[in-house]
Amino acid sequence: MIYFLIVSFTSVALSVASVAFMLHLSHKRAWYDHVNERKIHSGEIPRLGGIGFGLAFIIIATFISFFTRQMDFTIRFLPCVIALFISLVFGVLDDFRPLVPRNKLLLQFVAALLVIIPGFTFERIIFLDSSGFLSNLGWLSYPITFLWLVGLTNAVNLIDGVDGLAGGLSALIALSFAVIFFSFTETISVELFCICLFGVLLGFLVFNAPLPRAKIFMGDGGSQFLGFALALLPLLGEDETRAALPVLYAAALLAIPIFDTIAAVWRRIRDHRRIDSPDTFHVHHKLLNLGFGARGVNAILYSLQIVLSVLVFISIQVNGWRSLAILGIAYFVAITFFAIIHFLNRRIIAAARKSTITVK
Repeated sequence: MIYFLIVSFTSVALSVASVAFMLHLSHKRAWYDHVNERKIHSGEIPRLGGIGFGLAFIIIATFISFFTRQMDFTIRFLPCVIALFISLVFGVLDDFRPLVPRNKLLLQFVAALLVIIPGFTFERIIFLDSSGFLSNLGWLSYPITFLWLVGLTNAVNLIDGVDGLAGGLSALIALSFAVIFFSFTETISVELFCICLFGVLLGFLVFNAPLPRAKIFMGDGGSQFLGFALALLPLLGEDETRAALPVLYAAALLAIPIFDTIAAVWRRIRDHRRIDSPDTFHVHHKLLNLGFGARGVNAILYSLQIVLSVLVFISIQVNGWRSLAILGIAYFVAITFFAIIHFLNRRIIAAARKSTITVK
């Protein structure tokens, strides 16, 4: 317990200090977020908060790997630290001068390989029972893990559109990972990595929560780093050979950014647009269009995340097909939510167009 208290306090404190420093420096250097038709904020607000909590996590996570695991794990974890640093640094560069999508994707590929090569990969799809597994992925573990890392790096970036949303959701997910890992693993460092990410995000939310509005954003550097860090957590195994969670359980915990990204890709393919082209039809945009403010959007999506986390936790505690049934309920809840929001939003858009035509 003492380890958890130390990591929690240190993570929050270091993050608060780092983000406060970046806030001061950004105002001094006039490093502000650009306002355009896609942004919902106004005024001069810095967007480099990701540097603060990102560096705090990297520093503390490195210490955790040295002091709570065997040297073999520490050596294997160091490439992951480099991968996290790449995600953060080049994301920050993207904040200052947008990178060509091809180059951005190439850097994400490199970061993913730095995790996969030391052996941090998914090895199974789902739990079968308390003593075995339904399926071993075999060679498929490599492409699935690769897609997981690159996909989530971009998914969290896409959902970062409302004060406190990406940071708050990610904090809940990190805490959920910690509780779940604590329930079935004996390797304390797995939980400590999760608590560390939860702590640095709490420190960031001190400045990013919509109370009444954010003082600093995480920026592309923060959101890309955060997506990569969340993708990494379930891969830090309970032993030297297995990821801590099967892929379908991990994906259920991250269903909100994953489903939002799948919907975005589908929209752009359907409309014959580039996959990386921006739009204003993400889940938070739809909720805003339904009349909710930033705090309302956060309350709804935080609540959905808590429901998903509870369902995944319960599914891991039971055995066999009951586990699969509860996991299926988690996916059904997420899909139903996105479907309802989609059709409600379509009705509002249709009504607005009809009203415009009537006025003309």
